[in-house]
Amino acid sequence: MLTKLRVGAMAAAACLAAGTGAGTAWADDAPGRPGADAKPCDDLESFCVGASVPGHSGSSGQKPKGHGGSSGTRKPPPCTVAKMEPQPPAGSQYWQNHDPKDGAIYIRSCRHYTDTGASAVFDEPVWAPNGTPPVAVDPAVLAQQAVDSMLLTGPEIGITPGPGKTGLVGLPVWMWTEIGPTTFGPNSASATAGGVTVTAKARVTRIVWSMGDGRTVTCAGPGTVYRPAYGKRESPTCGHVYAGTSGGEAGGRYTVTATSTWVIDWQVAGAAGSGGQLTETRASQAQVAIGELQAVGR
Repeated sequence: MLTKLRVGAMAAAACLAAGTGAGTAWADDAPGRPGADAKPCDDLESFCVGASVPGHSGSSGQKPKGHGGSSGTRKPPPCTVAKMEPQPPAGSQYWQNHDPKDGAIYIRSCRHYTDTGASAVFDEPVWAPNGTPPVAVDPAVLAQQAVDSMLLTGPEIGITPGPGKTGLVGLPVWMWTEIGPTTFGPNSASATAGGVTVTAKARVTRIVWSMGDGRTVTCAGPGTVYRPAYGKRESPTCGHVYAGTSGGEAGGRYTVTATSTWVIDWQVAGAAGSGGQLTETRASQAQVAIGELQAVGR
């Protein structure tokens, strides 16, 4: 059984944010720590190393095909594993209460990417029992694979006035989404590679509605489904009032875009405290016709 001491992806992000120059950062008691030119990551128990680990390939700033966005299936990128030499002293935080006689600490090196496409190789210490070296799998990438398999979508938009109907300036518009695993959550999935299993759980935390008239409405929940019995009252959870008609818009309708923010918590099976969080967005669109009541003289 593999025990992961800290989440490499989170350590990588922290190291990048710390601006460590060459991308080298060390924990205080890391064996083989370099000289004074090494810059520490703040309070990180994982650390990023430069050329001191075999197989380290540095950073290229290049983004491979298929990386980024929210579609497609991601495969774990190449990672390398090397035994830490020398091993940490007994009682080091890296042993995480394991007896040094029962196993060893290894360094797993994996490439991580920022939203801008820049990349760097970051390393994390992992413990493995004697005779079972850790596998070269990045749990953060497995978490993304689990998310991809959920097939998360934008909201299944419900809105009044609905298709084929025309609302009126000054009257309430209700917005909502049908609740389901792919449209609002909760949703969960797992991904496994090299003996490592990651389980991810996803939920929508908010929906931002761009109403097509320059206004946006942020709703914390799925909204309330409109019923004819509600008449002209305003939505108690998610609504809007148009101040002008949609006559000047393409097709005579406002284009409403609903963007969901999905928050995904993931956990490595059998490794307490090893996990992280991802955030992704999905969007859907609908059309709404808004007219104006005309007074007719006698």
